[in-house]
Amino acid sequence: MISIKIDKQIKTYNGKSNLVVQTLIEKGSVTKIYGPSGSGKTTFLKIIAGLISPEQGIIKVDDVIWLDTAAKLNLKPQQRKVGFVFQDYALFPNMTVMEHLLYATSDTLLIERLLKIGKMETFVQHRPKHLSGGQQQRLAILRALAMRPSVLLMDEAFSALDDELRVSLIMELKLLLKEFNTTTLIVSHHAQDTSGFADGSLKIDLD
Repeated sequence: MISIKIDKQIKTYNGKSNLVVQTLIEKGSVTKIYGPSGSGKTTFLKIIAGLISPEQGIIKVDDVIWLDTAAKLNLKPQQRKVGFVFQDYALFPNMTVMEHLLYATSDTLLIERLLKIGKMETFVQHRPKHLSGGQQQRLAILRALAMRPSVLLMDEAFSALDDELRVSLIMELKLLLKEFNTTTLIVSHHAQDTSGFADGSLKIDLD
């Protein structure tokens, strides 16, 4: 179970607003995060990952407190071991596909499995500049999964994929995430990205 209660001030075109979220998320579930543009969806994911700190808040994952602003406790991102698929992929330009995955895990059997799931077997020696947008996005997903994360955060993670590939990948991801018992939060503007994938949804908006 993930327990989240946060209050973060955000600058907007209309001045300052507050991102206020209080929710409980079941362990192993997939939750769609939705809301209008500029409502703080990406900021919300970054707070969970420990990349941004709210003014006030508590985040508890299972029995571990990740954030408690009142107690001045805030685990670093590397301590949280969250898998994060960024909108811009955040790949290392000088690392090959294989090196990206080896950076995340030494489990070669898992790497072989992920390459097959992402249909990336023939690109293992390619660097990001030699990959298409869709291939880069798939690599970002595979790298995040290679960590066997307890929590996976996905920000528009299927936007560069064609329909056939997206459907195939989501089917494989559902099986893998269930096997890992990973709790997944996915931001998407497209209903087809989460249809049959998400167990529930959470609306994010500013006060």
